[in-house]
Amino acid sequence: MVADSRFINNLKDGFRRGDTVIRLLYWNVGIFIVVSLVTVILTLFRIPVAPWINYLELPASVERFIFQPWTILTYMFLHVSLLHILFNMLWLYWFGKLFLQFFSSKHLRGLYLLGGIVGGVFYILAYNVFPYFEEVKDYSYLLGASASVLAIVVAVAEREPNYPIQFLFIGSVRLKYVALFMILLDLLFMTSGNAGGHIAHLGGALAGWLFAIGLRKGHDLTRWINAVCDVVCGDWKPKPRKPKMKVHYSDKQKDYDFNARKKERSDEIDRILDKLRKSGYSSLTDEEKKSLFDASKK
Repeated sequence: MVADSRFINNLKDGFRRGDTVIRLLYWNVGIFIVVSLVTVILTLFRIPVAPWINYLELPASVERFIFQPWTILTYMFLHVSLLHILFNMLWLYWFGKLFLQFFSSKHLRGLYLLGGIVGGVFYILAYNVFPYFEEVKDYSYLLGASASVLAIVVAVAEREPNYPIQFLFIGSVRLKYVALFMILLDLLFMTSGNAGGHIAHLGGALAGWLFAIGLRKGHDLTRWINAVCDVVCGDWKPKPRKPKMKVHYSDKQKDYDFNARKKERSDEIDRILDKLRKSGYSSLTDEEKKSLFDASKK
């Protein structure tokens, strides 16, 4: 009992102290273990497993999706094969850690969800637009974190295209070629047995590319997702309303206002420098560039 308690506490501590990559790994592996245990129990009682799993998978049918819209989120954390989750989690760990060298933790959380959502939308659209999928549309489902992972890979590749990646037996390969190779494979296998997965990968890749391009121009496509996550997780706090009142200024008040304005300018410069470090000089607005130039002359 003591050992079990210690093991659980270690898991909790690892999740609490871990970065966003580790937390995403915890969620995916935890859900995989729970789903696997439930599957074993249902099988022992000869209860069909597919109907239960289908409530978490993303259906290709629009009619089915209308009645289970939550699957646009749950499917990207769902794996039913050991090799499937192992491959996805290895790529998530490698490229998630690399992602955090150039972007923030919130960007990683937001892009994981955005890539999965866009990948899921691509999947549903393809199965309802192309006649090739007409016969299998009503009983096709999507699961796995691949679209989210590819969004992360492409975002880093767009940000640092010449970053060297070491592969066993191959050697060093530039990241842009890794991303292009994966996208090309998905294009070639759009009509294979795992057509839905490859289509979703393309949606995730598009999300990653648009995110990186947008962030360079000062537009964060993950902002709305992170705002929702902050509210759900309880991290969001409304700004207190300032009471309206007449203020009589004194010399002390003037000194206070001067120091407050000075601190505000300093905080703004720190924010601009942080943005410059993460996204490059081209991501700064004209106003931010002017503020940085003015500060450099003081």
